[in-house]
Amino acid sequence: MATGVSRKISAASARSHTRRTKKTSSFQLPSGILRTTLAVLFIGFLAWAYQAIRPPPPKICGSPDGPPVTAPRIKLRDGRHLAYKEHGVPKDTAKYKIIFVHGLGSSIHASPVAETLSPHVAEDLGIYIVSFDRPGYGESDPDPNRTPKSIAFDIEDLADKLELGSKFYLTGLSMGGQIVWSCLKYIPHRLAGAALLTPAVNYWWRGLPGNLTTEACYQLRLRDQWGYRVAHYTPWLTYWWNTQKWFPVLSAIGDVQSVLSHQDKLLVSKITKREIYVAYAKQQGEFESLHRDINIGFGSWEYSPLDLENPFPTNEGSVHLWQGDEDLLVPVTLQRHIAQNLPWIQYHELPGSGHMFCLGDGTSDIIIKSLLGVK
Repeated sequence: MATGVSRKISAASARSHTRRTKKTSSFQLPSGILRTTLAVLFIGFLAWAYQAIRPPPPKICGSPDGPPVTAPRIKLRDGRHLAYKEHGVPKDTAKYKIIFVHGLGSSIHASPVAETLSPHVAEDLGIYIVSFDRPGYGESDPDPNRTPKSIAFDIEDLADKLELGSKFYLTGLSMGGQIVWSCLKYIPHRLAGAALLTPAVNYWWRGLPGNLTTEACYQLRLRDQWGYRVAHYTPWLTYWWNTQKWFPVLSAIGDVQSVLSHQDKLLVSKITKREIYVAYAKQQGEFESLHRDINIGFGSWEYSPLDLENPFPTNEGSVHLWQGDEDLLVPVTLQRHIAQNLPWIQYHELPGSGHMFCLGDGTSDIIIKSLLGVK
């Protein structure tokens, strides 16, 4: 009788056999679909980012979808228009003719030197002052090619169109004061005198000591430190930075009250129709007014005010720089350094004053008389 052969199978071998026959049940996307999905998400992100950093087109005054033109305007050499407003005595009878350059977020309707100058001073001395909307502000056409140099020639063109004569006086406040530096650089032969009222300082100007600019920068609020860095290093992000909701925007744009001194707040409270004038200033779009201003003011310049030479070597005119020592927007330490290195500057530092000192009673009279060299 035949007998069967029995085989013994070890437990380890049985488990191994079981594992080999067990099939996986996990689901995996084909690699092609995964790559396509990631590519679509990346392209979507790029499209969103492009739209977020791209400013909308300006609403040009006088165009079908733009604000109306209500102010008188002159036509510039390149076809753009500048709106202006006249103050003081009639131009034809004036002895002194002054152009005022407004600051960030301002316009022809906020010309503190002209508006607070005593009427009897204007009458007695024969003073005519004209303010104008800078490009992109109010009712002046935007200038997509605007530079520190181009605005100086806009001012010269304005003077010629208004027939102010071969020479005129110039004064500017804050960012407008910074523009006065450009006029001293590019059109000094047209100036009879100039007054810079707390002019904005570019922390990257050549000749400013690194330790001084670093110290001054760190005295600013963190939001402003970053805002100025964005404007200088990545100007194409300025629109997004000042319209996004994730981080605080520049104080001068989004929270100006926080950077006003005690004196500033008292003086600004006297301004009537302030909200209306602020809306007017940026009615063509915030990018062409506020954001382009920041990009130019804190961008890379082809010159530094510290390089300038005396525009009045025979004392036929004078340049004055006025600065409050409690200004929270423009560091007094940097202003002092500039004035000390330009001995032809007549520097006036006002103790206890902030950024808006020119609104103080009688201050504009003092500023204008000093500029004109009269008592």
